[in-house]
Amino acid sequence: MSKATLLKQELSNRILFLDGAMGTMIQGYKLEEKDFRGERFAQWEVDLKGNNDLLSITQPDIIKAIHSAYFEAGSDIVETNTFNSTSVSMADYRMEALAYELNLESARVAKQAADEYTAKTPEKPRFVAGVLGPTARTASMSPDVNDPGFRNISFDELVDAYTEATRGLIDGGADIILIETIFDTLNAKAAIFAVDQYFEAIGYKLPVMISGTITDASGRTLSGQTVGAFWHSLKHIEPISFGFNCALGATELRQYIAELSSIADTHVSAHPNAGLPNEFGEYDETPEQMAQELADWAQSGYLNIIGGCCGT
Repeated sequence: MSKATLLKQELSNRILFLDGAMGTMIQGYKLEEKDFRGERFAQWEVDLKGNNDLLSITQPDIIKAIHSAYFEAGSDIVETNTFNSTSVSMADYRMEALAYELNLESARVAKQAADEYTAKTPEKPRFVAGVLGPTARTASMSPDVNDPGFRNISFDELVDAYTEATRGLIDGGADIILIETIFDTLNAKAAIFAVDQYFEAIGYKLPVMISGTITDASGRTLSGQTVGAFWHSLKHIEPISFGFNCALGATELRQYIAELSSIADTHVSAHPNAGLPNEFGEYDETPEQMAQELADWAQSGYLNIIGGCCGT
């Protein structure tokens, strides 16, 4: 049985658990800048502290341990450590040329952990979601309020970056492609176009998860779409799941997940933050509080895949 068929079968039987935040877990290791560099990048010309995705190459044992910890805690799906692993995002560290390798190695590390836990309990298969993050650039909006017609990236540039990342994720063994933290729908369309084109090139498809971000209490994405508009803009890819993550905590996100659940004709996912960050940038919501809120979502029939984002 293929992993795609197995995933559909599992989703038809129960709610699946996605993992929690990668960054939160990495912070627990209290790594220094030299730890991010490793031997290979000891002489790199820019500061590499905070380049979490690079750890899949320089500290793979740490990343694998984090994936394993989430599987041990009950996760069915872990996300690859690739939120910023496009050439666009890696430009901040002058590491654009590493994009393919980062995605490849991140998927391999996650796959190793998934295979080990599946072997222990074959009745509970584990899956790897290859993450395509949003980048820090916007194809539909100007970053300069004084020049509204300006764009700091083009659709074609995004397609090229996402194609390279997708190739690495699939070559590394990802079971799912997760396009997440979408704040600009045009960026997501570029990712979808890249993924779809690559599927056509290789002759098969992986399940695709779509997850957007409601940025504030207005109930809209940063590019101005409501829940309904966002769904109708991207449903054509026929994703295995459609949902929201990041920006809001579970309490604030609830109404938007409920709305999505009422209109989506596919599985619904959510991985909210641990509440809203306080004035120190920390998250005050406890695991018990979040669990209680999410349990209520499940009992209300809102979702099929649940996990955690920032602070979890």
